[in-house]
Amino acid sequence: MIKEYDKKSVGMEKPFTQLFLLGIMILLVIFLSIKSPYFLTWNNLRNILDHTSTQLIMAIGMTFVISSGGIDLSVGSIVALTGICIGLMLKGGVSVVLSSIIGVLIGGILGAINGVIISKLKIAPFIVTIGSMSLFRGISLVITEGMPIYGFPPQITYFGKGDLGKINPPIILGIFMAILSVFLLKYTKWGQYSLALGGNEEALRRVGVSVNFYKTTIYIFSGLMAGLAGLIYISRLNAAEPNAGFMLESDIIAAVILGGTSMKGGKASIGGTVIACLLLGVVRNGLTLLSISSYYQQLFIGAIIIISVSISEIRQRRQIQI
Repeated sequence: MIKEYDKKSVGMEKPFTQLFLLGIMILLVIFLSIKSPYFLTWNNLRNILDHTSTQLIMAIGMTFVISSGGIDLSVGSIVALTGICIGLMLKGGVSVVLSSIIGVLIGGILGAINGVIISKLKIAPFIVTIGSMSLFRGISLVITEGMPIYGFPPQITYFGKGDLGKINPPIILGIFMAILSVFLLKYTKWGQYSLALGGNEEALRRVGVSVNFYKTTIYIFSGLMAGLAGLIYISRLNAAEPNAGFMLESDIIAAVILGGTSMKGGKASIGGTVIACLLLGVVRNGLTLLSISSYYQQLFIGAIIIISVSISEIRQRRQIQI
């Protein structure tokens, strides 16, 4: 039934945006490799991939949310709250494996809360998730009284800082989730319905699809990805921080939009999200190597996002006019 409307209302983003971002990243890599002898060292490249992987995992979840016509401003707070839950379980004697699994599932439950309220009560995703952002963050602060939780078994650090050959587990997880999400988006009914929700929700409802169910599962998926990120954060720090992931949602949303996923919904690009996350990671790393102030880092990153998205939007409008 989805074939009745997918050609009109849903689709995969054309590769122009991705090629444009890839070109910028190649030029940036060449420039930074000339300016700094440390940039192309494996330790530095692994550092970029390691820190990018966490944002990539969250951005994958956000890609599905935005492509469905929604938004999730609570992912940073979910990172913090899932980390706190994992930390409390570890302090209570629960095994590392079980604590990690339950913590990630809690992220999914928090996402389900967003999804149910949005789909059942028909409240705008922006309003719901900005409220849950404050709610989840507040719960984290109340539980911990604003103080980090630490003193965990050393095994918990393997997931965030361990070695699998010459790479870290988060990099493997990021690659796996990117491949899985491409499969979900292209070859599953769930992925196609995610796009259809953003392209033409009413058409989807008229052909008998349970719109509320699919909308809720998309937010569950986003919550699970944030829960995974929360696990990585606590593994890296060996501490659960109530302020972990603060304002992280802005970077995640920026990467998704920069990668070519339409804020209007109906179009998504996992490849673009991957490239955008890598580009932003390279920019931050390169500016740090060049000893440029963090204030200018934000300026450069903001300029790249605005210019890239503007070029892509202008090009799309010209294609529509033609």
